[in-house]
Amino acid sequence: MSSDRREGQQETTTTVDGNNGSNSHQTASAITTVSCRRLRMNPNNELRPDNYEDLKLDFPNPVYKNLEKYLPPDLLVSDREEKVRFMTDIMHSHCPSAERSRAQRHSDYRSKIVSNYQPLHRELYNLFPRLCFVPSFLKSVNDNTEDSFRSIISEPSPGVFVFDMLLPSFCEMMLAEVDNFEKWVAETKFRIMRPNTMNKYGAVLDDFGLDNMLDKLMDSFIRPISKVFFNDVGGASLDSHHGFVVEYGEDRDVDLGFHVDDSEVTLNVCLGSQFVGGELFFRGTRCEKHVNTATKSDEIFDYCHVPGQAVLHRGRHRHGARATTSGHRVNMVLWCRSSAFRELKRLQRDFSSWCGECSCERKEERARTFDAIRKKYVKAVRAPQA
Repeated sequence: MSSDRREGQQETTTTVDGNNGSNSHQTASAITTVSCRRLRMNPNNELRPDNYEDLKLDFPNPVYKNLEKYLPPDLLVSDREEKVRFMTDIMHSHCPSAERSRAQRHSDYRSKIVSNYQPLHRELYNLFPRLCFVPSFLKSVNDNTEDSFRSIISEPSPGVFVFDMLLPSFCEMMLAEVDNFEKWVAETKFRIMRPNTMNKYGAVLDDFGLDNMLDKLMDSFIRPISKVFFNDVGGASLDSHHGFVVEYGEDRDVDLGFHVDDSEVTLNVCLGSQFVGGELFFRGTRCEKHVNTATKSDEIFDYCHVPGQAVLHRGRHRHGARATTSGHRVNMVLWCRSSAFRELKRLQRDFSSWCGECSCERKEERARTFDAIRKKYVKAVRAPQA
């Protein structure tokens, strides 16, 4: 069984020029500044990050936008240049040269696309809620309570949440935009990265300029819901994403094998259009240790796609897609990630709050402990009195 992973780029090594004597004082000052200021333990999710695309960056712009949420309060009032210097110093101190080289190549790759591709629907590149969402979904998120979410969301299987989300007009615009992008790719013979290692077709939405829109989608709409239903996997601290579309049907991918996502929470919305088949099948949530364990009968659930309808689930919820036997199906997928949860997970051994197998093991351990205590008590009661 394999996990979805974003396609990697070829690693190369780069050399970094050392500072000469004349710059030693400046370097020491920079090091002192970094060492005296500490990043926040938890992200400031109320913050609206700056856009750094017009500055000279060593890492992709989305990385800076995500890291800005962890900056200390006194630095947030600084200008963008100072914040970029601070964040760059931190990332250079923790990021190997090969990683920096890969990040720079990916930033250059995105820049080439954005500077040459002409969008068909520019209104898609900023999130205008009333143009995107059905009224019931918009009202539910604006009310922002568990009751308001449950009023529009069904849970047909544990951990799988379904709700109407996107307007038909928005789905049509997204389909047209994706088609326009693919035509540009074919005409220019531009080699693009696919969404992950399992899909041969589709496109990464972040790479052709939709990253800001998807940031807002995650921050303002998916995170409030995830805080309620997926708090055990960092739903309240989602701070980065990977957004893409996948395509199934004739001359496209046919199905998708059994897997887990590289996310804490996954949003999957069918955009259309006409198709037969392609059902999602879910088979229980598992941690890394138990990812290949057997499926229990109450974990089996199949979901049929409906255009505009969203499915929200944990990234570790094992699933796949059956064959799309006719027509053409396009889905928009948003992998939402929490850096804080990933750090905490490295220190944990028990995931019984969300892993089906860990939960069973914990129940069995409690039963054994209770049985041992019961036997000890019975033995003490039956023991002859002195």
